[in-house]
Amino acid sequence: MAQIEVVTDMELESPVLVEGLPGVGLVGKIAADHLVRTYEMEHYASCHCEGLPKVAVYREGESAVKPPVRIYADEKRDLLVLQSDVPVSPERASSFSGCVTGWLAEQDVLPIYISGLPAEKDGVPEMYGISTGGADQLLAEHGIAEPSESGLVSGPTGALLSDANSAGIDSVGLIVQANKQFPDPEAARILILNGIEPIADVSVETEALVDKAEEIAQARGNLAKQMQQADEESSQAQPLRMYQ
Repeated sequence: MAQIEVVTDMELESPVLVEGLPGVGLVGKIAADHLVRTYEMEHYASCHCEGLPKVAVYREGESAVKPPVRIYADEKRDLLVLQSDVPVSPERASSFSGCVTGWLAEQDVLPIYISGLPAEKDGVPEMYGISTGGADQLLAEHGIAEPSESGLVSGPTGALLSDANSAGIDSVGLIVQANKQFPDPEAARILILNGIEPIADVSVETEALVDKAEEIAQARGNLAKQMQQADEESSQAQPLRMYQ
């Protein structure tokens, strides 16, 4: 049965969730993993949704098997992070997004969805925000720029935003310029500093993302190769001019 299974009892009040599905530059995954590691977040829920591959994940130094997509929580900060070790097939993205969106609505969660925009960056990566429901006010409140051109978000992250929009649920989408071929810790750092921190009202140490950029790139290299080999499974933002 498709469901989100809560495995740890916590008291959370209208939490913010940061989505970390693999995508362009792995920006969402890098940001999500950094939050989980920095705050030593606890495994809060497991995602048993249709559309996810049946694989068993294990960690160095731990014998217990985990599901590939999990939600971690920080009770003190009312913060959730969706951490994924696998890409979600676009053919099954609708089932997955429906499962997740329904649970988020029931739990009164504000999701922050993340997507990389393939780009040749010149200096600091540009970031802008999109929204569903009434979350446009939240973007304006924190001075997050509107898109400079028309575009679309594809893949499972696009499905999540589409479902939130159809249901009239408040959600935020953060889109950042990112390297399409390699993991991009700098783009993830911009996401955290200029988007996640103000919206979630948290303060995150991010220098390690830059200092350990090479280490992060090596650690995420295999997953990045998988994403390149199955590019259609990648969540990404794209300019609409590609289709005009």
